[in-house]
Amino acid sequence: MYYFIEPMREEDIPAVQEIERQSQMAPWSALTYRREIRNRQSCRYVVARADTQLPDGTPPATDYPLLLRLLQRIGLVAPASTSTAPIVGYGGIWLNETSGHITTIAVAPAHRRRGVGELILNALIDGAYELNAQYLSLEVRVSNLTAQRLYLKYGFRPVGQRANYYVDNHEDALVMWTDPITTTSYKERLRELRRQLHERLRQQVDQVVVGSPSNGPTVG
Repeated sequence: MYYFIEPMREEDIPAVQEIERQSQMAPWSALTYRREIRNRQSCRYVVARADTQLPDGTPPATDYPLLLRLLQRIGLVAPASTSTAPIVGYGGIWLNETSGHITTIAVAPAHRRRGVGELILNALIDGAYELNAQYLSLEVRVSNLTAQRLYLKYGFRPVGQRANYYVDNHEDALVMWTDPITTTSYKERLRELRRQLHERLRQQVDQVVVGSPSNGPTVG
């Protein structure tokens, strides 16, 4: 299975809302998504798509140049012709003064634990750089230890909690921030994490291809 990152478009909103429902998240209205997508001065929203075929053609221009260089190595940037591939995840970030605040990341249940969430996070980090953010911040459910481990890996650290933050079950949110993302040390850390992600995704593709019949890769 190949995963691709693209900017979120308004026509993607129904698919994004379906993943939102599958993830039992407090729903956003279509109007909210449209407003966020159109606000290019302070927002970046992306979707992850999945396909069983390696894309042909030249990758298009992208808003995520650092991620583009990572994905080009293994063909994980979708040409325009693959925009009809199913959406399996999405994420968003907006600039709050000096912080690139990650507003949402979600992955469809069938595609979790395959690096898709990490791929989306990397796209959002590139978005933070484009918005000239100095830090990254987010809230995460105190019970979501899987997401917390991912964020810790990318330099986030707990700085507090927000009581009764989530409206569905009144669960507390853990507030997490990074140190400055503009430092050489953070960029070196990010480079190594992206090398590891690239290797993980490449191995997953190799496993599918090796284990597939001659008429093409299997659906993961």
